[in-house]
Parts: sequence; structure tokens; C-alpha cells
Amino acid sequence: MRDYLEALHEDAAKDPEQRARELSRRELPKRFYECAEHVETEDGFAIHLDGRPVKTPGKSTLLLPTEPMGVAVAAEWAAQEKEINPAVMPLTRIANSAQDAVASRFDEVADEVTAFAGNDSLCYRADDPQSLCDTQRQVWDPVVDWAGELLGGRFSLIEGIIHAPQDQKLLSAYRERIGGETPLRLAALHTVTTLTGSALLALAVREGKLTADDAWQAAHVEEDFNIERWGADAEATQIRAYKRSEFDAAVLILKEG
Repeated sequence: MRDYLEALHEDAAKDPEQRARELSRRELPKRFYECAEHVETEDGFAIHLDGRPVKTPGKSTLLLPTEPMGVAVAAEWAAQEKEINPAVMPLTRIANSAQDAVASRFDEVADEVTAFAGNDSLCYRADDPQSLCDTQRQVWDPVVDWAGELLGGRFSLIEGIIHAPQDQKLLSAYRERIGGETPLRLAALHTVTTLTGSALLALAVREGKLTADDAWQAAHVEEDFNIERWGADAEATQIRAYKRSEFDAAVLILKEG
């Protein structure tokens, strides 16, 4: 089991698309346990496989902070059938990463999320065609305006791809707002940010401003525009579904963790 958990931990650090491709090629380990359950301890909820606690790659007992999270992670393990497929265990990967990596690199991870806000995809706008420009304004402007108001400033909008810096006071306010998160929630916030390309969408989900569906739709305005014009690619559709499962897992942590 140790080698398998190490693989889960390594997977968590990779780009979701790269991870999906690699997992599809990997020979999966056989399921070796009968029962997966969450067990309350003094420090949180552990995951037991036939009575033995799951360990992180760092060799500490994997612990979830709330019972709903313990139930959800145990369900990932229980759902495995003949083989253990890490592609459908995003909660386990995020939890491992949070406990072994984010906890010891909290400031670095929080700074990285904040850096996304300084180069946020919602602030970079197309200059044509007009229908795409209109959709971006309709879907993105309310989020950008809300985030600016929440953080005490206004985000600059840029047409094209040339970088323009955002107000440092805004970024400092963003960093301060996420500074009190737990490692697990910060790992989830980082996951939402990287999957959507937007720290503002991640903040909107965290604060309850947007539902998961609304944030996901906002993150894919340009992709959906291109699909409508040119049609969907089967492989891209599969990758998007995989990313959505990662996204939903992170959102669950932000709600229940």
C-alpha cells in the first residue's frame, strides 16, 4: 500500500491533464482490502482499511478534519472494485498533499494562489469576435467587480495577452484573506485556482458567491465558444470530465473541510 500512496502523492503535484494521461497508462494495483471506513480519533477522522489506518506518503496517519470529509474519502476507497484507480480518488490525493506538503509549505502555496490573482484569466479579455467579448463581460464582469469590492479596490481588465500588473493592495488583501485557511482548505483552493486559471473564481466559490456549476461554466467561456464553433474533441472532452471530478472534490473540501 505504501508504494501506491506514494504514487497518489506524486500525482497530486502534476498538471491535471498530465496526470490523467499517465493514470490511463498505469497498471493499477489490485484491491487488497474488504472494508473501508472512517473512524473518529482524537485528532480527526482516519480512514481504516480492514481496521488498519491509511498512511500518507510521509508515513503519518491520514486525517480528515470533519466527519463529512471522512465519509467522502472512505467512500472513494470503498468504491474501488477489483483494482484501485487513483484517477477516481481526488479527495485522497488532495488530502495527502495537504498533510504532507501544504502544511509545511503553507506560505509558499498561499503566495502562489495569490500570484494567480495578479494574472487572473478573468482579467484578460478577447478583442474579437464580438459575441465572445460580450459573453466574457456578461459572465466575468460580475465576479471581477465583486472581488474588487470585497478586497477594497478594482481589478484592471486587459485586452490581449500582454501582462499588466494589478494593484498590489488588492493582492495583499487577497493574501490576507486566505492566510487563515487550514492546509486542507488551502490545497483545495489551490486546486480550484489551477483548474480554472482564476484565483477570483476560487475565491467566489470559497465565499459562496458562485456555485460549483457557475464557476465551472465561467472558467470555460472561451473553450465552450470554440466548441460551439468547431465541435468537441473526444479526448479533450475526456480530459475535461477528469478535471471536473478534481474540481468537484476541491469544492467539497471548501464546503465541508
